[in-house]
Amino acid sequence: MITYQEVYDILRKEKYNEALQELPENFLPELASYLEEKKQVLDKQGNNLFSDTIKATRKQLDNTISIIKEIFSIRNKKILNLAFTAALTGVSKRDTDSLLDYEKKLFELTVAQLEENNKKMMHYLDGNFEKKKDLKNLFIRFKQEVPSFLLPESGEIGPFRAGDIANLPKEAAEILIADGKAVEIDAEN
Repeated sequence: MITYQEVYDILRKEKYNEALQELPENFLPELASYLEEKKQVLDKQGNNLFSDTIKATRKQLDNTISIIKEIFSIRNKKILNLAFTAALTGVSKRDTDSLLDYEKKLFELTVAQLEENNKKMMHYLDGNFEKKKDLKNLFIRFKQEVPSFLLPESGEIGPFRAGDIANLPKEAAEILIADGKAVEIDAEN
């Protein structure tokens, strides 16, 4: 069974060492048993708020919970740093030996996402990107005069003269372009 002092020692080691620390075998089940035992002591003592045993047990339980949160916060930061390094340089098996099962999952998901982000960034830097054309509106320049017309969402629009520029719903703009009455303007130029 794990003790309060052992939990505190784990925090101290995790806090003051750069590498993830190996946790004792069955750490989580023993920790759960320890917390349950403290809760049972509090339940057995009842409502005697002035009992020194209850005060000490309550304080130890509260402190243990705070320590556990700090341990896993520190471990999560270390896992994220390890994942970042692994995504850039690779990782050896021994670097992940001290991870708990759910921590390994966090590590693997984070590495996979970072690697995917790096691939996308390199893809863009290599000039292999497509301009997004999935817009709701298009900028067009009219080639000839167009009388006013109705759009279901916008109501009456126009009239337009040759050379006028408009930002119209994609469907309407595509019809005008197809009829040769307008040309699309690249919004990035």
